[in-house]
Amino acid sequence: MGIRLDYTNMLADVVDGGVAVADWQYAKKEFGALRAKVAALKAKGVLGFLELPGDKKLADSVTDYARASVGKFDDVVVLGIGGSALGPIAIRTALLAPNWNALSASERKGQPRLQVLDNVDPRTINAMLGRLDLKRTLFIVTSKSGGTAETMAQYLVVRERLSAVVGDAARDHLVFITDPTSGALRPLSKAEKITALDIPSAVGGRYSVLTPVGTLPAALVGVDVSAMLTGAADMARRCDDEALEKNPGATFAVLQHAADVKKGRHIHILMPYSDPLRDMANWFVQLWAESLGKHKTAGDPGFGPTPLAALGATDQHSQVQLFMEGPPDKTVTFITVEEIGGDVTIPSLHRDVKELAYLGGHQLGELLGVEQRATAGALARRGRPNMNLRLAKVDAAHVGALFMFLECATIYAGMLYGIDPLNQPGVELGKNFTYAMLGRPGSDEARREWDLLPKPNPNCVV
Repeated sequence: MGIRLDYTNMLADVVDGGVAVADWQYAKKEFGALRAKVAALKAKGVLGFLELPGDKKLADSVTDYARASVGKFDDVVVLGIGGSALGPIAIRTALLAPNWNALSASERKGQPRLQVLDNVDPRTINAMLGRLDLKRTLFIVTSKSGGTAETMAQYLVVRERLSAVVGDAARDHLVFITDPTSGALRPLSKAEKITALDIPSAVGGRYSVLTPVGTLPAALVGVDVSAMLTGAADMARRCDDEALEKNPGATFAVLQHAADVKKGRHIHILMPYSDPLRDMANWFVQLWAESLGKHKTAGDPGFGPTPLAALGATDQHSQVQLFMEGPPDKTVTFITVEEIGGDVTIPSLHRDVKELAYLGGHQLGELLGVEQRATAGALARRGRPNMNLRLAKVDAAHVGALFMFLECATIYAGMLYGIDPLNQPGVELGKNFTYAMLGRPGSDEARREWDLLPKPNPNCVV
């Protein structure tokens, strides 16, 4: 297992504008207190994601269901939003062949396509449902509460169409992933004999990728879920180390927090130099944003770092100009991969053209690595702090470890900011307004608050 965090370019003795070495040394001395806060949360039973690698019963429920489904479906469709969709998308991009859903059945070795409906735009939903053979499709309905408006709307549309095609057998084309005891989907699953797998009560949505939210779609398309959980377990142990400098998750959190609150580096960019990991950055954005963007007390202006996803080398030709010469309010964390596999040698053609000749004989993977090192060096030279998260390779174990690394880092960061990294009160008002406008029972108070909002001013429309 190989994941290493190189934070050389985050410290002020190397990069002007980096975290002061004295602050880093102080953080190391005081790390015991920070680690104790995380341990206290764990003792309360609210950090359920840490227990997932060892939850054999939950893992077996996934592998048993996947084994029983072999050969039955050509398409697996995830209905979800937020973490319920971002996790499966990140797994699909990282661990399946590029353009997986466009491959033939033989190229996929008989494994189904993996689709994710992560929004309620009718154009997208109509297009997908119109091209699927519903008799050969499994729909995974993912909502811990069973009350997520977008996902439940998707489910209702799908359920009606399934029933029209397969009748009572619709239950065999549905699986719910939800809370073990509460919420709308659990009693529905019992009443209609629809299989339901658990999101443990102590695991929040954006920390749920290693529950059936992510592992069931993965298992259904042939990903080694056991390896994912083994990698996550190894990283969880590393992120519990008593020494800050040996604890990668805590190191990431401490340096990002110090860069934010002491150096004004309020934007935290995650920039994989790896196409398979491009959607890991989008998953991180939700995790970091929803966990850390908070009010400490009612009425304060709010705070928290802003995460941003980028992709190397693509975004060297778009965002890096801003990173290099824009406001000095950013850190960049690169993700690099040592063993990329299947490298391509650049042909030695047009030797008389200097702009082309020097590339001949090098490899594309080599070029990508050089681009990353050059960008990191240029940022450092301009006083822009950055660090590098190095993976030995992209496989199930390393992807599981990467998920766990970022989740642990988020919890440590929450303790540093003095907020609860497990709730999301800022999104509840918008949800309540949605429920009120759609007439959901129990939304009268939200409806009254909505009605008090200012109406659109015609003079402000151009």
